[in-house]
Amino acid sequence: MENSIAPPWVELPPDITSSILQKVGPIEMLKSADKVCSTWRRLCHEPAMWRVVKMQNAGADFWDREDDLEKICGRAVECSNGELVDLSLEYFGSDKLLSYIAERSPQLKHLRLVCSYNVSAEGLSAAVKKFPLLEELHLFYIAITKEAIETIGSSCRGLKSFKLNNQICRHPYSERDEEAKAIAQNMPELHHLQLLGNKMTNGGLEAILNGCPQLESLDLRRCLTVNLLGEVGKRYFRQFKSLRPPQDPAEDYGPDTEMHDYGSFDEDYPSEFSDIDLISDDDDDYELSDGSNYSDDDEMLFE
Repeated sequence: MENSIAPPWVELPPDITSSILQKVGPIEMLKSADKVCSTWRRLCHEPAMWRVVKMQNAGADFWDREDDLEKICGRAVECSNGELVDLSLEYFGSDKLLSYIAERSPQLKHLRLVCSYNVSAEGLSAAVKKFPLLEELHLFYIAITKEAIETIGSSCRGLKSFKLNNQICRHPYSERDEEAKAIAQNMPELHHLQLLGNKMTNGGLEAILNGCPQLESLDLRRCLTVNLLGEVGKRYFRQFKSLRPPQDPAEDYGPDTEMHDYGSFDEDYPSEFSDIDLISDDDDDYELSDGSNYSDDDEMLFE
């Protein structure tokens, strides 16, 4: 009988294999790569592999995938064994998932949520209370309130970077300083602040200038109710190392920067959608490239 020969990838040094697996991404790591061999399975479940988790729901079957992605994200958090420090979720996420993460990620320092429509201001507020080490919180098209900002500031005293994109708005020239004043009163240690499309006035800007003395950069693109003429404008241009005034182009921003003419997150969701519309009713299994489906263990992940 001939001796079996191990596949060549099994002989790779662990650090090289780990680097390869991280480039595969969390979805394929947990649904495909960890089934290749015992060595890969062991590496795929090492906590060090899950200190940074970045997941995006970009498929054509957008709503069909969301529940499945939450289960994968939950498994990634479990694999991190409390060592997760950097998490980014795009186009999926919910209060339930965020609560699950918060219970198991006391070391989290960086959190980025993009179009996580099922994350509410209340859910976010509850979660951040368990992220005392949070240094960066970047929110894009997320429902948020003045009270949530106050909770974030009081719970995450070491917060250094805060991004809040309220670009979706029905009345882009309406005025409101609640969010700006909540930031000024509760986030004194901020170094970087981005408020794309915010409705604040010069009063809100002045509150930030007075309340956040550590600020080094301030991005006010699309804040169309801020007027930088006069004394407040002079302070703005004089005080910061890096600044982006309201009329600066937003093409390099990243997430969609188009000004939409429909309901804002001040009204919870865009006016075309109801709470029911934002929840997928299709429970079909999402199939990955290797044809594997979720196990019964995945179904019980959040129970």
